Amino acid sequence: MSKILLVEDEPAMQAGLKENLEIEGYEVDVAGDGKEGLDKLVAGSFDLAVLDVMLPKMSGFDLLRAARQQGIRTPAIMLTAKGEEIDKVLGLELGADDYITKPFSLRELLARVKAVLRRSTAGPATGRARIGPLDVDFTSYTAIREGEPVDLTAKEFDILKFLWDRRNQNVTRDQLLTNVWGYDEPLSTRTVDNFILRLRQKMEDDPAHPRIILTIHGIGYKLVSV
Repeated sequence: MSKILLVEDEPAMQAGLKENLEIEGYEVDVAGDGKEGLDKLVAGSFDLAVLDVMLPKMSGFDLLRAARQQGIRTPAIMLTAKGEEIDKVLGLELGADDYITKPFSLRELLARVKAVLRRSTAGPATGRARIGPLDVDFTSYTAIREGEPVDLTAKEFDILKFLWDRRNQNVTRDQLLTNVWGYDEPLSTRTVDNFILRLRQKMEDDPAHPRIILTIHGIGYKLVSV
């Protein structure tokens, strides 16, 4: 049984989400503010954290940042009432695996929870590769650039591995959503675009004019072996 930490300060929302997640067969622990959520995430063993962004005492962003700094790699889904792109990019940059903008349907949340859990329990990718300036070990989830470690999230490694296995081929956003996120139905392709943006900033000399991960307009992306 997968164990989920739900950090949500609105009592009705917290109770409703907890009940529905438990109906789906998950074990759910809850926290009502960011500080309590961080303490539980650090002390406990969870398969997934579902974090509201707007929390008392500590925001969901600050909670996730502090957890990642302490080496906690638990997959995380962010719940946000904000629709601005900067909020979404910030959450992904901090190591979130996905985000959902309120209001959302219960069906969407459950689909994304299922997808993140399925991906995180599938086991690590294997193999080493030289991708542009990066020396990547997909087994240990490590990347080195010019002798210095590069902080890639687990999801960024998964995307990079999928593109590397199909290098010099066009890959659609839907292919990435289906195979990396494991969605059973099409969801927002902006999730893919945000992750590609972060990857480019970490591995391209000029992210605005990429040479490694190219945009194929009207299709998706192509990783070019250079």
